[in-house]
Amino acid sequence: MKNILITSAGKRVVLVELFKEALKACNIKAMVYTTDLNPALAPAGIISDKCFKVPKVTVPEYVDILLSICIDNHIGMVIPTIDTELLILSKNKDKFSDRHISIIVSDTSFIQLCRDKRNTGDFLQKLGIRVPRPIDKLHPIFPLFAKPYDGSLSKDLFVVKNPDELTPEIIHHPKLIFMEYIDKTEYKEFTVDMYYGQDHYVKSIVPRERIEIRAGEINKGYTRKNFLLPYLRERMNYLPGVIGCICIQLFYRESDNDVVGIEINPRFGGGYPLSYYAKADYPQYLIQEYFLDKEIRYSDEWLDNTLMLRYDSEVIVYEKEGSRI
Repeated sequence: MKNILITSAGKRVVLVELFKEALKACNIKAMVYTTDLNPALAPAGIISDKCFKVPKVTVPEYVDILLSICIDNHIGMVIPTIDTELLILSKNKDKFSDRHISIIVSDTSFIQLCRDKRNTGDFLQKLGIRVPRPIDKLHPIFPLFAKPYDGSLSKDLFVVKNPDELTPEIIHHPKLIFMEYIDKTEYKEFTVDMYYGQDHYVKSIVPRERIEIRAGEINKGYTRKNFLLPYLRERMNYLPGVIGCICIQLFYRESDNDVVGIEINPRFGGGYPLSYYAKADYPQYLIQEYFLDKEIRYSDEWLDNTLMLRYDSEVIVYEKEGSRI
Protein backbone atom coordinates (compact mmCIF):
# COMPACT_ATOMS: atom_id res chain seq x y z
CA MET A 1 0.00 0.00 0.00
CA LYS A 2 1.27 3.46 -0.91
CA ASN A 3 -0.03 6.31 1.21
CA ILE A 4 0.12 10.05 0.57
CA LEU A 5 1.68 12.64 2.88
CA ILE A 6 0.75 16.35 2.63
CA THR A 7 3.29 18.44 4.53
CA SER A 8 2.67 21.66 6.46
CA ALA A 9 -1.02 21.00 6.03
CA GLY A 10 -2.33 23.80 8.27
CA LYS A 11 -5.65 24.95 6.84
CA ARG A 12 -5.48 23.02 3.55
CA VAL A 13 -8.57 21.00 4.44
CA VAL A 14 -9.93 20.91 0.91
CA LEU A 15 -6.63 19.71 -0.55
CA VAL A 16 -6.63 16.77 1.87
CA GLU A 17 -10.21 15.94 0.90
CA LEU A 18 -9.40 16.13 -2.82
CA PHE A 19 -6.60 13.60 -2.47
CA LYS A 20 -8.91 11.28 -0.54
CA GLU A 21 -11.46 11.55 -3.35
CA ALA A 22 -8.78 10.95 -5.99
CA LEU A 23 -7.68 7.73 -4.28
CA LYS A 24 -11.28 6.51 -4.28
CA ALA A 25 -11.72 7.44 -7.94
CA CYS A 26 -8.62 5.40 -8.80
CA ASN A 27 -9.85 2.44 -6.67
CA ILE A 28 -6.80 2.63 -4.40
CA LYS A 29 -7.20 1.85 -0.71
CA ALA A 30 -4.69 4.15 0.93
CA MET A 31 -4.40 6.84 3.55
CA VAL A 32 -3.86 10.59 3.27
CA TYR A 33 -1.59 11.67 6.11
CA THR A 34 -0.35 15.15 6.99
CA THR A 35 2.35 16.94 8.98
CA ASP A 36 2.22 20.13 10.97
CA LEU A 37 4.04 22.00 13.73
CA ASN A 38 0.96 21.63 15.93
CA PRO A 39 -1.28 18.76 14.77
CA ALA A 40 -3.92 19.37 17.46
CA LEU A 41 -4.59 22.84 16.05
CA ALA A 42 -4.24 22.11 12.32
CA PRO A 43 -7.70 21.74 10.69
CA ALA A 44 -6.30 19.80 7.74
CA GLY A 45 -4.40 17.56 10.12
CA ILE A 46 -7.53 16.72 12.03
CA ILE A 47 -9.52 15.68 8.96
CA SER A 48 -6.60 13.69 7.52
CA ASP A 49 -6.13 10.03 8.43
CA LYS A 50 -3.33 11.01 10.80
CA CYS A 51 -1.23 14.12 11.39
CA PHE A 52 2.41 13.88 12.45
CA LYS A 53 4.17 16.55 14.46
CA VAL A 54 7.32 17.90 12.80
CA PRO A 55 9.78 20.68 13.67
CA LYS A 56 10.29 23.79 11.55
CA VAL A 57 11.78 23.14 8.14
CA THR A 58 14.85 25.17 9.15
CA VAL A 59 15.83 22.61 11.79
CA PRO A 60 18.81 20.51 10.52
CA GLU A 61 17.14 17.17 11.27
CA TYR A 62 13.88 18.07 9.48
CA VAL A 63 14.58 15.96 6.38
CA ASP A 64 15.57 12.89 8.39
CA ILE A 65 12.46 13.20 10.56
CA LEU A 66 10.25 13.48 7.47
CA LEU A 67 11.97 10.51 5.83
CA SER A 68 11.42 8.39 8.95
CA ILE A 69 7.72 9.28 8.95
CA CYS A 70 7.51 8.24 5.29
CA ILE A 71 9.28 4.92 5.82
CA ASP A 72 7.32 4.01 8.95
CA ASN A 73 3.96 4.80 7.34
CA HIS A 74 4.43 3.39 3.83
CA ILE A 75 4.34 6.77 2.12
CA GLY A 76 4.64 6.68 -1.66
CA MET A 77 4.05 10.35 -2.44
CA VAL A 78 4.82 13.60 -0.59
CA ILE A 79 2.98 16.82 -1.45
CA PRO A 80 4.71 19.99 -0.16
CA THR A 81 2.42 22.99 0.31
CA ILE A 82 4.50 25.95 1.49
CA ASP A 83 7.31 27.90 -0.16
CA THR A 84 9.83 27.55 2.67
CA GLU A 85 10.05 23.75 2.39
CA LEU A 86 10.31 23.48 -1.40
CA LEU A 87 14.03 24.20 -1.70
CA ILE A 88 15.23 21.83 1.01
CA LEU A 89 12.96 19.05 -0.25
CA SER A 90 14.12 19.54 -3.84
CA LYS A 91 17.73 19.25 -2.68
CA ASN A 92 16.95 15.99 -0.87
CA LYS A 93 14.71 14.26 -3.43
CA ASP A 94 17.23 11.47 -3.94
CA LYS A 95 17.08 10.45 -0.27
CA PHE A 96 13.39 9.77 -0.74
CA SER A 97 13.47 8.32 -4.25
CA ASP A 98 16.06 5.78 -3.06
CA ARG A 99 13.27 4.50 -0.79
CA HIS A 100 10.70 4.62 -3.63
CA ILE A 101 9.07 7.78 -2.27
CA SER A 102 8.16 10.50 -4.78
CA ILE A 103 8.39 14.08 -3.57
CA ILE A 104 6.29 16.18 -5.93
CA VAL A 105 8.62 19.12 -6.22
CA SER A 106 10.47 20.46 -9.25
CA ASP A 107 14.25 20.53 -9.64
CA THR A 108 16.30 22.78 -7.38
CA SER A 109 17.24 25.24 -10.15
CA PHE A 110 13.58 25.92 -10.91
CA ILE A 111 12.68 26.31 -7.23
CA GLN A 112 15.52 28.79 -6.77
CA LEU A 113 14.44 31.00 -9.66
CA CYS A 114 10.85 30.99 -8.39
CA ARG A 115 11.90 31.95 -4.86
CA ASP A 116 13.77 35.06 -6.06
CA LYS A 117 11.38 37.23 -8.05
CA ARG A 118 14.29 38.97 -9.75
CA ASN A 119 15.28 35.66 -11.32
CA THR A 120 11.63 34.84 -12.04
CA GLY A 121 11.34 38.00 -14.12
CA ASP A 122 14.42 37.09 -16.17
CA PHE A 123 13.04 33.58 -16.70
CA LEU A 124 9.63 34.83 -17.85
CA GLN A 125 11.23 37.23 -20.31
CA LYS A 126 13.29 34.40 -21.80
CA LEU A 127 10.01 32.57 -22.37
CA GLY A 128 8.66 35.60 -24.22
CA ILE A 129 6.38 36.82 -21.42
CA ARG A 130 6.49 40.53 -20.62
CA VAL A 131 7.13 41.53 -16.99
CA PRO A 132 6.60 44.91 -15.27
CA ARG A 133 9.22 47.48 -16.26
CA PRO A 134 11.80 47.96 -13.46
CA ILE A 135 11.94 51.40 -11.86
CA ASP A 136 14.95 53.12 -10.28
CA LYS A 137 13.87 54.05 -6.75
CA LEU A 138 16.26 57.01 -6.80
CA HIS A 139 14.68 58.35 -10.02
CA PRO A 140 11.13 57.06 -9.69
CA ILE A 141 8.23 57.26 -12.11
CA PHE A 142 4.80 57.27 -10.47
CA PRO A 143 2.71 55.33 -9.82
CA LEU A 144 5.01 52.44 -8.96
CA PHE A 145 4.77 49.12 -7.18
CA ALA A 146 7.24 47.66 -4.67
CA LYS A 147 7.44 44.15 -3.26
CA PRO A 148 10.06 41.87 -1.63
CA TYR A 149 12.07 39.77 -4.07
CA ASP A 150 11.50 36.73 -1.83
CA GLY A 151 8.05 37.55 -0.46
CA SER A 152 4.91 35.46 -0.09
CA LEU A 153 1.37 35.74 1.32
CA SER A 154 1.06 39.28 -0.09
CA LYS A 155 3.19 40.77 2.71
CA ASP A 156 5.06 44.11 2.38
CA LEU A 157 3.41 45.16 -0.88
CA PHE A 158 3.34 48.89 -1.63
CA VAL A 159 1.50 50.90 -4.26
CA VAL A 160 3.24 54.29 -4.35
CA LYS A 161 1.23 56.93 -6.18
CA ASN A 162 3.33 60.05 -5.58
CA PRO A 163 6.63 61.26 -4.03
CA ASP A 164 5.04 61.81 -0.61
CA GLU A 165 4.17 58.11 -0.39
CA LEU A 166 7.72 57.00 -1.17
CA THR A 167 8.77 56.99 2.47
CA PRO A 168 12.30 56.34 3.80
CA GLU A 169 11.02 53.02 5.14
CA ILE A 170 10.16 51.92 1.61
CA ILE A 171 13.27 53.36 -0.05
CA HIS A 172 15.66 51.74 2.43
CA HIS A 173 13.86 48.40 2.73
CA PRO A 174 16.65 45.92 1.84
CA LYS A 175 14.46 43.41 0.02
CA LEU A 176 12.07 45.58 -2.00
CA ILE A 177 12.21 45.63 -5.78
CA PHE A 178 10.54 48.53 -7.63
CA MET A 179 8.57 48.23 -10.83
CA GLU A 180 5.86 49.60 -13.08
CA TYR A 181 2.40 49.66 -11.51
CA ILE A 182 -0.13 47.59 -13.46
CA ASP A 183 -3.48 49.39 -13.42
CA LYS A 184 -6.20 46.97 -12.34
CA THR A 185 -8.84 49.10 -14.05
CA GLU A 186 -7.23 48.11 -17.36
CA TYR A 187 -5.94 44.62 -16.56
CA LYS A 188 -7.59 41.57 -15.04
CA GLU A 189 -5.59 39.58 -12.50
CA PHE A 190 -5.16 35.84 -13.06
CA THR A 191 -3.60 32.86 -11.36
CA VAL A 192 -3.09 30.02 -13.82
CA ASP A 193 -2.89 26.45 -12.56
CA MET A 194 -0.62 24.27 -14.69
CA TYR A 195 0.09 20.55 -14.36
CA TYR A 196 3.39 19.11 -15.60
CA GLY A 197 3.91 15.40 -16.13
CA GLN A 198 7.02 13.39 -15.34
CA ASP A 199 8.17 14.16 -18.89
CA HIS A 200 8.12 17.90 -17.98
CA TYR A 201 5.45 18.72 -20.58
CA VAL A 202 2.36 20.65 -19.58
CA LYS A 203 -0.82 18.56 -19.41
CA SER A 204 -3.35 21.12 -18.20
CA ILE A 205 -3.69 24.90 -18.09
CA VAL A 206 -6.53 26.53 -16.13
CA PRO A 207 -6.66 30.35 -15.90
CA ARG A 208 -8.48 31.55 -12.78
CA GLU A 209 -9.64 35.17 -12.79
CA ARG A 210 -9.16 36.66 -9.33
CA ILE A 211 -12.29 38.68 -8.51
CA GLU A 212 -11.60 39.09 -4.79
CA ILE A 213 -8.46 38.24 -2.79
CA ARG A 214 -8.00 37.62 0.92
CA ALA A 215 -4.61 37.07 2.58
CA GLY A 216 -3.00 36.56 -0.81
CA GLU A 217 -5.43 33.83 -1.93
CA ILE A 218 -8.41 33.95 -4.24
CA ASN A 219 -11.68 34.39 -2.34
CA LYS A 220 -13.96 34.81 -5.36
CA GLY A 221 -13.06 33.83 -8.88
CA TYR A 222 -13.94 32.29 -12.26
CA THR A 223 -12.24 29.81 -14.54
CA ARG A 224 -11.72 31.38 -18.00
CA LYS A 225 -10.98 29.65 -21.31
CA ASN A 226 -9.41 32.61 -23.02
CA PHE A 227 -6.33 33.84 -24.88
CA LEU A 228 -4.10 32.73 -22.00
CA LEU A 229 -4.43 29.01 -22.88
CA PRO A 230 -2.71 29.09 -26.30
CA TYR A 231 -0.43 31.91 -25.16
CA LEU A 232 0.99 29.96 -22.21
CA ARG A 233 1.03 26.57 -23.95
CA GLU A 234 3.14 28.05 -26.74
CA ARG A 235 5.66 29.54 -24.28
CA MET A 236 5.59 27.05 -21.40
CA ASN A 237 4.81 23.74 -23.07
CA TYR A 238 8.07 22.15 -21.92
CA LEU A 239 9.95 23.22 -18.79
CA PRO A 240 12.96 21.03 -17.91
CA GLY A 241 12.84 19.70 -14.36
CA VAL A 242 9.29 20.90 -13.67
CA ILE A 243 6.72 18.42 -12.34
CA GLY A 244 3.31 18.46 -10.69
CA CYS A 245 1.18 21.51 -10.06
CA ILE A 246 2.60 25.01 -10.41
CA CYS A 247 0.77 28.31 -10.70
CA ILE A 248 1.75 31.49 -12.48
CA GLN A 249 0.36 34.91 -11.54
CA LEU A 250 -0.14 37.46 -14.26
CA PHE A 251 -2.19 40.39 -15.52
CA TYR A 252 -4.16 40.27 -18.77
CA ARG A 253 -5.63 43.13 -20.80
CA GLU A 254 -8.33 41.86 -23.12
CA SER A 255 -8.41 44.88 -25.45
CA ASP A 256 -4.99 44.09 -26.97
CA ASN A 257 -4.14 40.70 -25.39
CA ASP A 258 -1.28 42.21 -23.41
CA VAL A 259 0.02 39.74 -20.80
CA VAL A 260 2.27 40.74 -17.90
CA GLY A 261 3.88 37.94 -15.88
CA ILE A 262 4.35 38.52 -12.14
CA GLU A 263 5.57 35.37 -10.40
CA ILE A 264 5.54 31.57 -10.38
CA ASN A 265 4.68 29.39 -7.39
CA PRO A 266 6.02 25.84 -7.92
CA ARG A 267 3.37 24.11 -5.79
CA PHE A 268 -0.39 23.80 -5.39
CA GLY A 269 -1.80 27.31 -5.09
CA GLY A 270 -4.25 28.13 -2.33
CA GLY A 271 -6.96 28.68 -4.94
CA TYR A 272 -6.43 25.37 -6.76
CA PRO A 273 -9.79 23.93 -5.55
CA LEU A 274 -11.54 26.15 -8.13
CA SER A 275 -9.70 24.33 -10.92
CA TYR A 276 -10.59 20.99 -9.34
CA TYR A 277 -14.28 21.78 -9.20
CA ALA A 278 -14.03 22.83 -12.84
CA LYS A 279 -12.94 19.21 -13.51
CA ALA A 280 -9.16 19.69 -13.70
CA ASP A 281 -8.28 16.90 -11.26
CA TYR A 282 -4.56 17.28 -10.54
CA PRO A 283 -4.57 14.97 -7.48
CA GLN A 284 -5.91 12.21 -9.71
CA TYR A 285 -3.27 13.02 -12.36
CA LEU A 286 -0.58 12.56 -9.70
CA ILE A 287 -1.97 9.25 -8.51
CA GLN A 288 -2.32 7.96 -12.06
CA GLU A 289 1.24 8.95 -12.93
CA TYR A 290 3.11 8.02 -9.77
CA PHE A 291 1.07 5.11 -8.40
CA LEU A 292 -0.47 3.57 -11.54
CA ASP A 293 2.25 4.41 -14.12
CA LYS A 294 -0.28 5.93 -16.50
CA GLU A 295 0.62 8.55 -19.08
CA ILE A 296 -1.23 11.85 -18.73
CA ARG A 297 -2.11 13.55 -22.01
CA TYR A 298 -2.78 17.25 -22.47
CA SER A 299 -6.42 18.16 -21.94
CA ASP A 300 -8.44 21.35 -21.79
CA GLU A 301 -11.71 19.52 -21.13
CA TRP A 302 -12.46 21.48 -17.98
CA LEU A 303 -15.48 23.68 -17.32
CA ASP A 304 -15.34 27.32 -18.41
CA ASN A 305 -16.79 30.15 -16.29
CA THR A 306 -16.95 28.06 -13.10
CA LEU A 307 -17.46 30.43 -10.16
CA MET A 308 -16.01 29.81 -6.70
CA LEU A 309 -17.24 31.80 -3.69
CA ARG A 310 -15.34 31.01 -0.53
CA TYR A 311 -16.61 31.30 3.02
CA ASP A 312 -15.30 30.47 6.49
CA SER A 313 -16.03 27.04 7.90
CA GLU A 314 -15.03 25.12 11.02
CA VAL A 315 -13.49 21.86 12.12
CA ILE A 316 -14.88 20.87 15.53
CA VAL A 317 -12.97 18.54 17.85
CA TYR A 318 -14.60 17.18 21.00
CA GLU A 319 -12.54 16.23 24.03
CA LYS A 320 -12.12 12.50 24.42
CA GLU A 321 -12.77 11.00 27.81
CA GLY A 322 -9.58 10.94 29.84
CA SER A 323 -7.65 13.18 27.45
CA ARG A 324 -7.20 16.87 26.88
CA ILE A 325 -5.88 18.77 23.86
